[in-house]
Amino acid sequence: MSSVNDLLARKGTSVIAVAPSDTVLHAAHVMNEKGIGGVVVVEGNRLVGIFTERDVMRRVVAASRDPALTIVGDVMTADPMTITADVKIAVCRAMMSTRRIRHFPVMSEGGLVGMVTSGDILAFEVAQAELQIEQLEKYVFDVR
Repeated sequence: MSSVNDLLARKGTSVIAVAPSDTVLHAAHVMNEKGIGGVVVVEGNRLVGIFTERDVMRRVVAASRDPALTIVGDVMTADPMTITADVKIAVCRAMMSTRRIRHFPVMSEGGLVGMVTSGDILAFEVAQAELQIEQLEKYVFDVR
């Protein structure tokens, strides 16, 4: 059974981060430029939060706040739930589904080592299924 570590080996470990003192407008520009739905919020090397599209909608737009004047630290999700790289993909998927979370920072003793999204899990599982289908087809057709 595959783990988050296997997913990160395929996806990569780069993480896009902003500071809690950055404006929401800056964070939104970063997310838009990178085509991502969330960024981790770090202070120095320490993870202090996560800021997602959901936070923009609920805590900025719906609250009629000016994104150019609102700082990320005021509207981020502080102390986000995290996982470790040894967590099985199925467990991670279940936690995301149950808790309605789409982004999981991946931590180790040394700090932040990656980010896993629900989209990453879907893409990983589809690739695994396609590989298995290919192997089964090869087996069936090579046996004949």
